[in-house]
Amino acid sequence: MAIKTLDRLTPDGQVYYDSEMQITEAFVNPGPWTTAHGPGLLETPAGTILCCWFAGTYEGDTDINVVVSRLEKGSDKWSEPTYISHDDDRSDQNPSLFLAPNGEIWCMYTSQQGRQPGKDNMQYTAQVKRQVSTDDGLTWSEPEIIFPEEGTFSRQPIQILSNGRWIYGNWLCTDSANALAGDPSAFQISDDEGKTWRQVMVPNSSGRVHPTVVELEDGHLVEFMRSREADWIYRSESFDYGDTWTEPVPTVLPNNNSGICAIKLASGRIAVTYNHSSAPASYTNRGAWPGLRCPVSIALSEDGGKTFPLIRHIERGQGYVGDENKSNNMQYEYPCIMQAADGMIHLAYAYETRKGVKWVTLSEEDVMGKTRGESTYNPTSGEVAK
Repeated sequence: MAIKTLDRLTPDGQVYYDSEMQITEAFVNPGPWTTAHGPGLLETPAGTILCCWFAGTYEGDTDINVVVSRLEKGSDKWSEPTYISHDDDRSDQNPSLFLAPNGEIWCMYTSQQGRQPGKDNMQYTAQVKRQVSTDDGLTWSEPEIIFPEEGTFSRQPIQILSNGRWIYGNWLCTDSANALAGDPSAFQISDDEGKTWRQVMVPNSSGRVHPTVVELEDGHLVEFMRSREADWIYRSESFDYGDTWTEPVPTVLPNNNSGICAIKLASGRIAVTYNHSSAPASYTNRGAWPGLRCPVSIALSEDGGKTFPLIRHIERGQGYVGDENKSNNMQYEYPCIMQAADGMIHLAYAYETRKGVKWVTLSEEDVMGKTRGESTYNPTSGEVAK
């Protein structure tokens, strides 16, 4: 099956090859909704790639629910999205997908009250819910509350550590004058495969949120964090499987107070995906919200996230730079990243100011620039042709 090439993606899930960028991509079918945001990815045991996100009128509205699209192995088109959650009284957001050892696929997401008079941010009412699929993501169980403490927010999937421990990154939202800017991060830890959980706080992490954790070696963990100050991505370490954490410190990677995601690749490198931009003119301890959410980039590290000598911009958007031009750029934001069993890297992010979700796949070598002009991805075989 040939991969089609064109200058602009069509919003129908069709997979195309971008010969200039040397990436395979698709505008995942956006469905009937006006907002698409916060995507998550998972490869199932059948080789299907699942992409979920939250969709509806606008973030925080009560018609916001979690939906999912499927790219079956060998297909060159994403399926039409279908609902996972179906709550008309709350706003269901920030989904992530987790493959449990028993083969179940868990969709974890936050569920908060809708906007109240005079209150736009209701994240302090959020709980974390779970729905389960046992048929490759086709159907889902009814929702159940896993973390009932109000204000619990999440983004990264549950991770399984080398000792079998499960760890799940959260941040805790409050209804205070310093809300959002002062929210701290925490980890939920389970040593019995999700039956019971305990919470571990990240010290001095106010305003450092979206903890995304990887295990460098047995028991040695590193997390990367979004900054409400729109300055840098922050980093913290644990040497005891997540029982204790160091105080977060800035990395060399910029952050614009938007979502990030990190994984450890099969090669041992750390890959962080993020918006390569910040807002130094608006640094403040109350939080900054710069409008520029582009480019989407992948940064590779060979020393556990201390330095990032290899950075590739995956989404350049409209290409305008500088505050005077930022209104000319659409937003490309909240990227998530995973590596499939065949070694290919998959990326998904909110596309063209949340019109839909864009999916991209490329090899680690493509990120590094080693095979530019020499490799293409065939979705039929799932292989990279050299």
